[in-house]
Amino acid sequence: MAENRHREGGQDAANAAVRKRLFTAAALAAGGRVALGADQAHYLRNVLRLGKGDRIALFNGRDGEWSAVLVALAKGGAEAEVEALCRPPAAEPDLWLLFAPIKHARVDYLAQKAAELGVARLVPVLTDHTMVGRVNTGRLAANALEAAQQTGRLTVPEVAAPVRLLDALAGWDPARRVMLCDESGKGPPVFEGLRNVPRGGPWAVLIGPEGGFSEGELDALRKLDFVMPVSLGPRLLRADTAAVAALACWQAALGDWSQKVPGA
Repeated sequence: MAENRHREGGQDAANAAVRKRLFTAAALAAGGRVALGADQAHYLRNVLRLGKGDRIALFNGRDGEWSAVLVALAKGGAEAEVEALCRPPAAEPDLWLLFAPIKHARVDYLAQKAAELGVARLVPVLTDHTMVGRVNTGRLAANALEAAQQTGRLTVPEVAAPVRLLDALAGWDPARRVMLCDESGKGPPVFEGLRNVPRGGPWAVLIGPEGGFSEGELDALRKLDFVMPVSLGPRLLRADTAAVAALACWQAALGDWSQKVPGA
């Protein structure tokens, strides 16, 4: 019984360390020292209430996830010594999200949920009916980073510069299929469309603006062989809701939701 409690306690400690995760651009290897910036030090001290000697998890998108111990923690920065590999690098779905920019609170939500749902790249696209003229890519990246740290993924989504929709598609690699969320209802139901394509390969999900795609845009999109229009059902969804619904459907049909959770 005591041994079992010890094992459970060790697992609880490991789970707690995973929740205290930080992204770093530095290389990660046993015995290495990683410098952390002032913002990260503030988060460790004032949000997580950690101190020198406490353990955290570090990841950089390349070397997997590593346990580390805080060897210095001050107002201006921190330093952690890397201890051991917790999770090796693992392949993630090559999934992009193309979306028309929306208002601040809702685009924050969209960036967070896209990161949680495994999106590798966020691409703001300007459409005929886009109502938001300025895109704060730094804010998008910060929201995606925070969500990546909290959700346990090993990478952080890239945030691309805004681009006109048809300009983006003009130079598109046709090997990357595009799932067009067509609010006109002319596409097949989403799972019917996804059932007819093989697993694997790069994909993108395309979500329109609050006013929907223009007829010219829809006509141009439907003519592209790599674009697959689908319907998200009979109700008109807000852009951020549509993004979450579409990404969840793609992950369930073609993504990594069918994989066993590591350590489960």
